[in-house]
Amino acid sequence: MDEKEFDYLNVIPLVDVMLVLLTIVLTTSTFIATGGIQLELPKASASKENLPLTPRTVVVNKEGRLWVESTEVTLDTLAAALDPVERSTPMIVRADKNLSLQMFVDVYEAIKRLGFTTLSLQTEQQP
Repeated sequence: MDEKEFDYLNVIPLVDVMLVLLTIVLTTSTFIATGGIQLELPKASASKENLPLTPRTVVVNKEGRLWVESTEVTLDTLAAALDPVERSTPMIVRADKNLSLQMFVDVYEAIKRLGFTTLSLQTEQQP
C-alpha cells in the first residue's frame, strides 16, 4: 500500500472557526461591559480618561430611576448605597441624554456631598 505524501496543511477552516469564535467573544464582552440598562448617552468630543482604580457606576435613565452598579436605588437611598465605597474611587455617571437637567444635578450633588473626589460623565464619541 502506497501512502501519499503530505504536502501542506489547509488552515483556512481553522481560521474561519477562530474568526467566528472571536466575533462571539467580542459581541458578548461588549454587552457585558456596557450593561443591560438601555440608555442614549450624550455625545462629546473629549477623549477618555485613564483611571487608576476600578470605577463605580451610577446609572440614571430618562425616567429618573437610579442604579448603583446593577442595584436599583432612589435618590434618598443613594448615600446609603455609596457609603461603603472608598471616597477616592472614581465614580462614573451614565445618564440618559433625555434626562431632566435638575435630576442630573441632584444626582451629581448627592455624589459630591458624599466626598467622592473623581466624578465623570460617560458619553459617546461624536461621529
